[in-house]
Amino acid sequence: MREEIDLIAVDDGVEVYLEDTGPLDAPAIVVLHGGPGGSSYTLREGLEEYLEGFRVLYLDQRGGGRSPALPEEPGLFTIDALVGDLFHLRDHLGLDSWTLLGHGFGGLLALDYARRSPKTTQRLVLVNPWINFPWLAGQLYRASLGLRGIEEHEIELELEDGTRLLQEAFAEVEPKAAFDKLLFPSQHSRMEYEWMAEGSTVMGADTPGRMFVLNGLWRLDYTPFLLEIQAPCTVLLGALDASSYPEAQTISDLVGGQLEIIEGAGHYPWIDQPQAFAEAIHNALLGIH
Repeated sequence: MREEIDLIAVDDGVEVYLEDTGPLDAPAIVVLHGGPGGSSYTLREGLEEYLEGFRVLYLDQRGGGRSPALPEEPGLFTIDALVGDLFHLRDHLGLDSWTLLGHGFGGLLALDYARRSPKTTQRLVLVNPWINFPWLAGQLYRASLGLRGIEEHEIELELEDGTRLLQEAFAEVEPKAAFDKLLFPSQHSRMEYEWMAEGSTVMGADTPGRMFVLNGLWRLDYTPFLLEIQAPCTVLLGALDASSYPEAQTISDLVGGQLEIIEGAGHYPWIDQPQAFAEAIHNALLGIH
């Protein structure tokens, strides 16, 4: 299989790591990992077999994963900046259009790119996307309560300030423990993901995540912008992913398109329910030319 690995200049002083795989003349899919920060490594490990026959672009977003580190400047880590990188990348590759496959936080980037450039967006495929960060902060706060043995009905949540909820949640429990409680339906699921992630020797700095906190990401509810999106859209949701289900159903309500709920699956449905996910992703990619 063809594979080209490179650092692509997308902005003044900014390069991103890219694995360009598959036939050059095949329909292109850019894979947008979650985060902020992180790497496309585990997505390639999990999704590659489902994307055979396409030209697949595995991108590590700016400042994270195997992309070069950037200074701790909030202005370098905004939704505008990361979506702008996608425009530069598509131009660099000479692509007229592509499909965007976004997972978690990557789903937000895919949606915003499609909102800004409907003519170059062939299709959106969103797997457990994150669009309402105050709601997600509330979920993490609830998870922190559960980990401390506190009944949720004893607490009244105000979701307007997701940053405050996040700070309160993580003041009492480790962030990883709270996220794990939302993302993984079982210990087996978590262990299989962590085994897969161990293959990535470069984890990247946590600069993107910290800078996005400073930029107010956790106060962002993207829902009003969904009405501007015109691209065909498929949303795949794990019914046991408490970080996106049921909130992300709003995308299908407002954008239209397909909604596939995968029973028994968490944030990584190809781990929890591989057969159901294979059918769902196959249906989502039908019609891409």
